[in-house]
Amino acid sequence: MSQEILNEIESRQFKEGLPTFRVGDTVRVGVRVVEGNRERTQEFEGVCIRRRSSGVNENFTVRRIASHGIGVERTFLLHSPRLDSIKVVRTGKVRRSKLYYLRGLTGKAARIKERR
Repeated sequence: MSQEILNEIESRQFKEGLPTFRVGDTVRVGVRVVEGNRERTQEFEGVCIRRRSSGVNENFTVRRIASHGIGVERTFLLHSPRLDSIKVVRTGKVRRSKLYYLRGLTGKAARIKERR
């Protein structure tokens, strides 16, 4: 009984029309940011280094290199209402499901081949 109710509530939270992307892809994520009484969309572009879980709790981590070579990682809930849009910029060709090794690489060594 209670599991059915939970599944029904969960199914209402799912987002429709999300693009298919994998680990290794370069994605541009639009996030709604609230500043005081205003709301705007902030873009965060980088390589998806992990996808985790499934269902409503599915999340993914995007890594980008900010100014002066500092790496910035951000984790997003896939079905969050704060998530505005996801665009796949490039599709990457990788052989791992988690790309944590990119944390130790900089510059040209951190490049990922493009899937054609």
